[in-house]
Amino acid sequence: MIRALYPGTFDPIHNGHVDIATRAATLFDELVVGIPDASPKSLLFDTAQRVGLAKQSLAHLPNVWVAAYSGLTVMFAREIGASVVVRGLRAISDFEIEFQMALTNKKLSPEIEFVCLMPSLEYAYLSSSILKEVAHLGGDITGLAPLPVQTALRARFAEMKRAGANPSLAPLVSARD
Repeated sequence: MIRALYPGTFDPIHNGHVDIATRAATLFDELVVGIPDASPKSLLFDTAQRVGLAKQSLAHLPNVWVAAYSGLTVMFAREIGASVVVRGLRAISDFEIEFQMALTNKKLSPEIEFVCLMPSLEYAYLSSSILKEVAHLGGDITGLAPLPVQTALRARFAEMKRAGANPSLAPLVSARD
């Protein structure tokens, strides 16, 4: 049995992520979507919310489960018995980052393989940052994210507005999401 790990911040998960997970689920016996509980990024959703949204968004995939983790991704991969780490690769800029991370992780855990999947063309432009920005500015996010994520984004930005927080200060841009 081949278990793969698809790690990511997923803040929040979007249809590009779902596309990669769906396709990876056909390649491997089991796919674990791993969500780190600590991130150098500014996050809109906490770990429990990101895990919950990912579980709802991927519930249709019987061989996929979602888990939060701490520490290095390759250590978590070892812990769960994953022999492969899957990552999405949208553009040349992603390649440089993913290549560097894969080589570092390969140095730390030579027994784990790293596989990059390109998103379907319809999602090649999509990132969590773009999704959050469109939602924040009141744009139509239908088709960009699963329904639970659309609902959560609208609620989160409305909550921020009610609390008097400036939604324009919401974390929208990151190096890789």
